[in-house]
Amino acid sequence: MNRRNWTSRFAAICVGLVLTTAPWVAAHASVEGPDALIKRLSTEVLDTVKADAAMQAGDMPKVMALVDGKIMPNVNFERMTASAVGRFWRQASPDQQKQLQAEFKTLLVRTYSGALSQVKDQTLSFRPLRAAPTDTEVVVRTEVRGRGDPVQLDYRLEKTDAGWKIYDLNVMGVWLVETYRTQFAQEIAANGIDGLIASLTKRNRANTGKAG
Repeated sequence: MNRRNWTSRFAAICVGLVLTTAPWVAAHASVEGPDALIKRLSTEVLDTVKADAAMQAGDMPKVMALVDGKIMPNVNFERMTASAVGRFWRQASPDQQKQLQAEFKTLLVRTYSGALSQVKDQTLSFRPLRAAPTDTEVVVRTEVRGRGDPVQLDYRLEKTDAGWKIYDLNVMGVWLVETYRTQFAQEIAANGIDGLIASLTKRNRANTGKAG
């Protein structure tokens, strides 16, 4: 999958995250369920973008600040990064793990921001949610509909002491973590863990002020 196709498909992820509307019946009213979490984020983010002329005009620093402040706190970056790095994660020092997590977060913030700036008239439909009230990990299966063919969009979420957190995403049958795991493994095999960190850092710096 080339970068352009992946960026386009990943943009659909962000569209789905922003436009999610289905309710979740929680086991306890005091606990915000995974669907309720995404619905709340959707409303807050979308309302903010619509009310901000600068964001509507493509002010990427402002869009990125919104994404970083509203969406990213609800993603389990440690688990997502560790899964993407795979078996090499345990070989990384605490400092390397910290750097990998920071650079991976920056990469995702830019990608989400670029997609959010493109949100127009897409809608999201939900498949029946198969989960018990006692489940601590769930998959929310959805489909993004707009111009072109519908795009499959699934979320993996886990219940933590801090609430539900997103730790993986599936677009058209391809899980995000698995996609990056292949790329990261190739980079580590060629240049080691420090090489992967350097590669991510270079990519993020090159994209400063841009998305993707």
